[in-house]
Amino acid sequence: MNALAELFPAEDHRFHLTLRRGEPREFFSAQDKTGGILAERRRWLAGDPGRYAAMGPEAEPLLAEFVELAAGWGDRPVAGAQGTMRLGAVGGAFEPDLLFLSADATGAVRLRGGVLVFPTGWALTEKLGQTLETIHGVVPGLNAALGSPIQQFLGRLKPGLAYLRDNWGLTATPELNLHPSRAIPPPVPPVSLDRLWLRVEHQALLALPRSGGIVFGIRIALHRLDVVAQDRVAAAGLRRALATMPDDLAVYKRLEQVRDQLVALI
Repeated sequence: MNALAELFPAEDHRFHLTLRRGEPREFFSAQDKTGGILAERRRWLAGDPGRYAAMGPEAEPLLAEFVELAAGWGDRPVAGAQGTMRLGAVGGAFEPDLLFLSADATGAVRLRGGVLVFPTGWALTEKLGQTLETIHGVVPGLNAALGSPIQQFLGRLKPGLAYLRDNWGLTATPELNLHPSRAIPPPVPPVSLDRLWLRVEHQALLALPRSGGIVFGIRIALHRLDVVAQDRVAAAGLRRALATMPDDLAVYKRLEQVRDQLVALI
C-alpha cells in the first residue's frame, strides 16, 4: 500500500495509536537536499525566537542529551550557547520540530520545552509545563479514546528506536508555519481541490536513555488535494474519514464549512 493510502484505514473515522518502529538517525537527520526547510526555520527563529523556542529548567538535560545523541548519528553538534539560545540553535540545525517531555513526580508526562517552528495551529508557549492529558484535552474525543494507551506506551518506551506515527489535517495554504498568531484562515466554500492541501504530521517518539526524557519530533509534509484525489485508494479513505468524522472534531479541525463539499468532490 502506498504512503498516502496508509493514512486512511478502510474503516470509519476513529483515533488510532498506530506506531511503527524506525531509526532515529533516519527521522531526525536532514532529508531536504535544497536546504529550504532549514533556511525557513532559521528565518522564523531569528525574527521571533521567544515565540518558537521555549523551555523550562527541566528541559536542559533533555536538550543536552539529544544533542549528544545526534552527534553520534553524524549530525553536526550544536555547541556554545546554553539555555534558550542553544535551544534556538538546535531548532535551526534540525529539520523536524523538537519537543522535550518528561514525567513529573506523579508520573504524568509534561511538555518541558522545545522548538516548534511549524505548528499546526497551536502555540508552544501556551502549553509549556502542561501534561499531555491537558494538551490533548482540546481535541474532542482524543483523551477518551487514547489517553490511557498513550500514557502506558510512554511509560514503557525504550531507548534505541524511534516510534513513528502520522496525523493529518486539511489546510487552505501550503504554508508550513501555522502559528495561531498568524491567523491563517481555514478552508471555506467554494471548494477547489487545487487550492487545498493535505497536511501530514510525521511524528517520532524517542526515549532518552540517561535522563529518562522523551523527544517528540514532528515533520510536516504537504500534498495538494487534487493530486491526492487522483490516488483512488487514498481518496476513498479520506472521503470516508471526512464523512464519518464527529461533528465536534470537524469543527476543531476547522473543516465544518467545507466537509460536505469535499466528500462530494474527492
